[in-house]
Amino acid sequence: MPIDQVAKNLNLALVHHPVVNRLGESIGSAVTNLDVHDIARTAKTYGLARYFITTPYADQHQLLRELLDHWQTGHGSRSNPARGEALAIVRLAQSPLEVVAGLTELYGVRPLVVVTSAQARPNQVSYQELGRTIREAVPVLLLFGTAHGLAPELIEQSDYSLPPICGGNGYNHLSVRSAASIIIDRLLGS
Repeated sequence: MPIDQVAKNLNLALVHHPVVNRLGESIGSAVTNLDVHDIARTAKTYGLARYFITTPYADQHQLLRELLDHWQTGHGSRSNPARGEALAIVRLAQSPLEVVAGLTELYGVRPLVVVTSAQARPNQVSYQELGRTIREAVPVLLLFGTAHGLAPELIEQSDYSLPPICGGNGYNHLSVRSAASIIIDRLLGS
């Protein structure tokens, strides 16, 4: 199956609630411009059809709509059309559960929900195995956490987790933008 067809089975969600802070408390985090832009550019480069930003906060939705409007129909669309093209795949959602429900309706089957983390988690699936699953036309939703990662309840509700990205020197604190790029490449790269 051509990679552009395979990539249509892989969906991303950048989760802003529920996530944890450095103390492990469940919180909501703020949307950041760089995460929206950079992950959209990576997702578009690899042919993904959808990149969800999930937050229950109305002010964050308003901020995102203004950002998307600027790059898709405003001045930004004329000064940097490629940015608008990448941001065209961004979708707003209240929660990961809303994303799962929408994708279930779209595909006619619930997607596999796979979490990412800087720590090893139960129910791990290898990058190679998940890549094969995606190539077999199984819809997958990858959840990426902001702040200090996804809240335990999201991890517990997932089908699988991916292994942490390890550089080999014990330091493991990538930005979510970097982690998303590496993981997408491991799953879909040639």
